[in-house]
Amino acid sequence: MTTAWTADHVRRIEPGSGDSVPLVTAVDRSGLDLATVYWDMWPIQGPDGRIARLHGRELWMALTAPDRRDPGLRHFEAKIRLLERSGSGWTDLGPVLPDQTAPYEREWAGSAFTDGTEVTLHFTAAGTATRPGGYQQDLFESHAAIGTDGLPTGWSAPRRSISAPCAHYQPADAHEGEAGRIKAFRDPARFRDPADGAEYLIFTASLAGADSEYNGAVGIARKGADGWDLLPPLVHADGVNNELERAHAVFHQGRYYLFWATQQATFAPDLRHAPTGLYGMVADSLFGPYTPLNGSGLVLRNPPEEPFQTYSWFVSAELLVSSFVDFWGLGGAAVPDDPTAAARCFGGVPAPLLRIEAESATCRLATPVTA
Repeated sequence: MTTAWTADHVRRIEPGSGDSVPLVTAVDRSGLDLATVYWDMWPIQGPDGRIARLHGRELWMALTAPDRRDPGLRHFEAKIRLLERSGSGWTDLGPVLPDQTAPYEREWAGSAFTDGTEVTLHFTAAGTATRPGGYQQDLFESHAAIGTDGLPTGWSAPRRSISAPCAHYQPADAHEGEAGRIKAFRDPARFRDPADGAEYLIFTASLAGADSEYNGAVGIARKGADGWDLLPPLVHADGVNNELERAHAVFHQGRYYLFWATQQATFAPDLRHAPTGLYGMVADSLFGPYTPLNGSGLVLRNPPEEPFQTYSWFVSAELLVSSFVDFWGLGGAAVPDDPTAAARCFGGVPAPLLRIEAESATCRLATPVTA
């Protein structure tokens, strides 16, 4: 059953609705490459969605790119790097996948899963190798053994996860595009349903046959004997929002929580009172029907005085929330159009980790807020 996230849900968002994440007052680059920008993060997770420890190491992945002093350029050079989190902060361990010949141009966001013996990386293959700069998207995966040092080693050649077309989803195969307006087939997030042990990929999609160009959806595919089989979307936002980014599921206290991030600018024009934030729904089964969290779907937002400061929230089964520092320190001003000026206020580092708490259809910041 596909649940609609409707305009009526979003209209319940009033000024001050949703918990505001703490104000970013500094950017910490210690342990990171000073010539690199970082965004869109996710941990290596175990079968239950909790953050894994591989021989005692807590490993994460993030999108990275050389710092060209133009934040918009990063999306066209993105490569996944491995980070380690410890008591002293973050350490950059270098690229995850080796340089190799591939049909895609660059690596966009995904997820990582371990069964205790190997690590599987699910990621978005963006663009094409034959024509740079495109917005084409596909779901790929690669597998690695776990070395004695806890690090993934010997990655397999990346391969396409899903190859069969599906009537439920609009293809994301356009070369030309504009940020916030492109169609989606990206952000694969692995999920094992504790009800029966079945494996799924949940991803950011665009609804086929939609009534509106604002047709974001939360897609799903089930793992079968011959690969991943596409199923009808769990949620659609036809007429509401173009992009339900970083869509993923969390099983908590017997319920299924779907989370996604979205930007204020990707809402339909008459719904742009809704802020950039973390949104979600809850259901008693993976396939719904789903109810918007907190009545509207809004869970977390940036502070009103810094509406662009963090983005790309991802929730683990421990209800630990990661994100990255986007444009901060603006004091309510718009993001500068000039790339050099925009670079001066672009964070490009992991944001402080947060904790949330969830009970039935209510979800809020926990106390203490930070992890």
